[in-house]
Amino acid sequence: MPTRKQVTLFVLLSLILALAASLAQAQDPVRIRWYVGLGAGTDAPLVAAQEAIVADFNESQDAIEVVLEIVDNAQAYDVLSTQIAAGNAPDIVGPMGIRGRASFPGAWLDLSSLIEANNYDLSDFDPALIDFYRVEGEGQLGIPFAVFPSFLMYNADLFDEGGIPYPPSAYGESYVDWEGNEHEWNIDTLSEVAKILSVDINGNDATMDEYDTQNIVQFGYGSQFTDVRGRATLFGAGNFVDAEGNAVIPDVWREAEQWYHNAMWEDYFMPNAVYSGSEIMGGGSANWFDTGNMGMITIHLWYLGWGTANLDAAWDFGPVPSYNGATTAKLHADTFSIMKGSENPQAAFEVLSYLLGDRASDLTSLYGGMPARLSLQSDFIERTVAAQSEAYPDVDWANLNWDVVLAGLQYPDNPNHEEGMPSFLEASARYGEYGQLVDNNADEDVDAALDALQGDLQAIFDADM
Repeated sequence: MPTRKQVTLFVLLSLILALAASLAQAQDPVRIRWYVGLGAGTDAPLVAAQEAIVADFNESQDAIEVVLEIVDNAQAYDVLSTQIAAGNAPDIVGPMGIRGRASFPGAWLDLSSLIEANNYDLSDFDPALIDFYRVEGEGQLGIPFAVFPSFLMYNADLFDEGGIPYPPSAYGESYVDWEGNEHEWNIDTLSEVAKILSVDINGNDATMDEYDTQNIVQFGYGSQFTDVRGRATLFGAGNFVDAEGNAVIPDVWREAEQWYHNAMWEDYFMPNAVYSGSEIMGGGSANWFDTGNMGMITIHLWYLGWGTANLDAAWDFGPVPSYNGATTAKLHADTFSIMKGSENPQAAFEVLSYLLGDRASDLTSLYGGMPARLSLQSDFIERTVAAQSEAYPDVDWANLNWDVVLAGLQYPDNPNHEEGMPSFLEASARYGEYGQLVDNNADEDVDAALDALQGDLQAIFDADM
């Protein structure tokens, strides 16, 4: 039997050890897990660069330890879903686009209170971009980080060849036509310009009775590298699902789809599915503008360089046309978000502030996006001009209309065309079938096809409930 003195010593020792452990634990840094995989960041060179950024942060202080988790994109969605279901979600996820965020509805923390509590300065962002991340019913789900604005690109040589004045150089400017008349730069004006730019094998344009629709060699306008939702956004923002989970076809999207169908099959100033796969349009590459046989496209910043690598023509940027008095320049954007399951949201916000503040320039360069911070955009343009000039020296990058590219950020689509839907893969496959149907058939009733699409989407959404 131990003596009373031995018991007392044992108890004291236990208390000392417990106190020491408690003190040690109190001094341990808070661990914040940064999950990469829903967007860029998984390639080997990017991994090393991100690890260096994490090391810099961890060495700069001792209160927080960032742990980087990188998962290949092919598995990243499933892995994150499993972690969330198991109550083991990471703290910060990013970079990710709208589709990545929308794939996990309800999983993201509303940052509004953290922004207020930390007096986070939002003055370096366009207010439209802040609103872009404010989701109805969910709150401020992100802070602007990297953006890929959209704009009009036009083949200046084709305009010169046809004696057609270029599109306006800025949003809000009128289009002055070949007779000196001024027009609002809207869908109707773009359509008229596109018809004159569309030419058959005999040199007739789409405004002429002699225009041979079976032998077109040049088209006036195209919407490339996007889906039905993306192209419809030219007419206005929307989605195929409303806040209550009901399938909807926004009125402006109905009008857009009818316009596209007419452009393909009645006015023939945009490639239909048949012409899209022809040699004059790149033989199925979908890169119409690069062929030199396309007058205008709407496209995003990520297209630059590689998209025009084979184009032997001068080109420039112009403003996206308006519709019914409103302009929508659809936006692709990446950011980082904090998950609702984070046990240390304040520490996570400190890391988020570091990534989107001190390291914003480094990370946007790493991922290839334009900084959302206004103060960093001039430097981004300079670096882009230098890099593209070295890679593609035949283009006069310094004298392109970069101002109109930046100005497009004032007109983002909200809701965004890449927002989520129930049973997203099945729903997107169904609207893809719709696109194939109307793009391949001259006699298709667009409204009837959209009605059928809405009914099928509703069935898909209902089955997901």
